Formats: sequence, structure tokens, C-alpha cells
Amino acid sequence: MRVVIAMDSFKGSLSSVEAGTAVREGILEACPQVRAEILALADGGEGTSEALLCSLGGVWETCKVHDPLGRVIEARYGAVPEKKLAVMEMAQASGLVLLAENERDPMKASTLGFGEMIAHAIGRGYRDFLIGIGGSATNDGGVGMLRALGYEFLDANGNPIENGACGLRTLAEIRTENRNPLLSGCRFSVACDVKNPLCGENGCSRIFSPQKGALPEEIPLMDEWLAKYAVLTEKALHNHFAEREGSGAAGGLGFALVSYLNADLREGAKLVMEITKLEEKIKNADILITGEGSFDLQSYMGKAPFAAAEMAKAHEKTVIVLAGSVSHTESLGACGIDAVFPIVSGPCSLVKAMEKETAYGNLKRTAEQIFRLIGCFVR
Repeated sequence: MRVVIAMDSFKGSLSSVEAGTAVREGILEACPQVRAEILALADGGEGTSEALLCSLGGVWETCKVHDPLGRVIEARYGAVPEKKLAVMEMAQASGLVLLAENERDPMKASTLGFGEMIAHAIGRGYRDFLIGIGGSATNDGGVGMLRALGYEFLDANGNPIENGACGLRTLAEIRTENRNPLLSGCRFSVACDVKNPLCGENGCSRIFSPQKGALPEEIPLMDEWLAKYAVLTEKALHNHFAEREGSGAAGGLGFALVSYLNADLREGAKLVMEITKLEEKIKNADILITGEGSFDLQSYMGKAPFAAAEMAKAHEKTVIVLAGSVSHTESLGACGIDAVFPIVSGPCSLVKAMEKETAYGNLKRTAEQIFRLIGCFVR
């Protein structure tokens, strides 16, 4: 029997690889003869770099960058030197996770540090970029990132604008002549599941900035400034991507990546599965084991385990989901999932359940029990 294990991370608890290892240990405890292969799974958010690096091989690179509020921190990204490939999560440098709750302020938060990560990788010789842009603290339209790459954003007096969304208020001119010349030889693939445009009722300011700390009166102002930024971008670059799906991702970073770096925005889970060659592995397997921390309604909206399950069912494979908590199982059959199992076996606090040792043990135990039953029918 061949089993492919493709677990998403259990956020705050286990990485994709750790979750997969726990499942594999449980399977082999019950059925040592099973051939169980672990493939990392992610959707462009937290854990994407680790997931891809696990499948591609490579090393970690570290660099000094500025966090969203301008403090110097150390960030890391994955790298595959022989392929001149860098694998990044923007949240490493410009993520909400880097700020205390009382520090959240998209008017001041900048993507400068993320641009510094890209500049560092370019300086190290990397030319292909795989980027996850989930979890941003920013709403600056990616201007901070672009400034780190040599683009200039000036006010009416020819002075550089401030960092953060507030700087867009005084933006009057965009200059491209001093951009990093090595960018022309770079390619950017971006894992992006957000469909929102840059501006308007469904734009990044109105939909996402409140969770980043924006005050109600700031939201329409930021939306107005981003619209002006889009007009100036069109004037400077002769392109128009403000309405494109995904341009509002990460506070408008999607817009900057497409407009200035000619990036390819892709569905996160599908991009990762393509790179890890998950479909090829599934074709040669009998069972897919997938899962995540919480399997709920959001899981049916294109999250990584659901996408993996759809792929497996297209090849008529058995699909089993393991999750920390489970709800809304009514549509499992129609979605290609044969069975879903919660791994918590008894009353337990959320804090206890999310402890690494507890989650690892629960995953291992549940996988073992499932395959003890499966083993009864395949002997």
C-alpha cells in the first residue's frame, strides 16, 4: 500500500513537515509494510517557505531588514542555490505577527523590509522568486518594497514620501530610472488567494485594514490615496492593474508586484502543489492523508487540504482528513473527502491541545488507529 501524506501546518502548533512526520510514525506503527511519503503542504501563508524548502531541498538565508515600523530585525528566507531560487514569506519582514496588538497601524506600517529581503536575495545571485504574501501588517500599496528596490516615490517638492500608507497622501511623482537593474532578469511567482482589487468597496483598505489597526476615519482616506497611486503608476509604467483580482492582497502589495515586477499571481495551494509535484505522487498512491488545525467552512473555500483532496479524488484515490477540530462535515462526499477525523480524544483546553507535544501525539495516535483498522482489510 502506498500512502501520500500532505498535511497543512497546525498553526501555532506544528509545521507541515512536523504534522506529516507524526502521521507517518502512526501509520508505520500499525502497518510497517506501508510505503508512506511526506509532502509538505501550504497555501502561501505561514509555513510556505518551510514547506517548499522541504520538497525542493536548499538552505536558509538570513538578512537584516526593517520591520513594519522601521526597527531592525533578522529575517530569513529559503534558497536553492543551484536553481538560483529564493522562497520567501513577506510576513517574515512585514507581517502583522511582528507587531504587538497596540502597535498595529497601517498608516505607518511599511513593506520596506520585504523589499530589503528581495534586494538581499538578488545580491546573493537569486533570480527566481516564489513568494507568499499572507499575513501583512501593511496597507502601503507595496511602495515600501519598491523603494528598497530603487523606485522613487516623491512629493510635490521632489522629496521622498513617508513610509506607510500615510506617505501616499503626498505622493506626486514616481521615478523608475534608478530601480535595481538586476530586476529585469528576475521572475516572481506569488502565492495569493485574495481576489480583492486595490480600491473600492472590496478593496484592501475597506476589507482588510481594520484587522491591521486602521481607524474608521482612516479607511476612506487610504482608499483615496491608493487610487491616486494607481493613476500615477499607470502614468509612469503605462499599465493598469488596479482592478485585477489579487491587486488588493497584502494591503496592495499584489498591485505593486504585478505592476512593477511583472509578477504572476497564483492560487497559493495550487502553486505549492505544482512545485512539490503532489499530483504525480498521488497518481501512484492508494490513499491521501491531509488535514490542518481546524477543518471548517473556510476549508471548503480553496484552502490547501481541500485543494489536495480535490486533486486526489480526480484520480479516484481514498482521501482521509485529520484535524485538530472538525465542523461542517455535511458536504464531505461531494468534495471528494471519504472521511474526516478529529484528533483530540477527550476533554482538553485549547492551550493544551495546541502544545506541540500534545498535537504531535494526537496526530500519531489517530493515524495509528485508522491504519490498524485499514490493516484488517488488506492482510
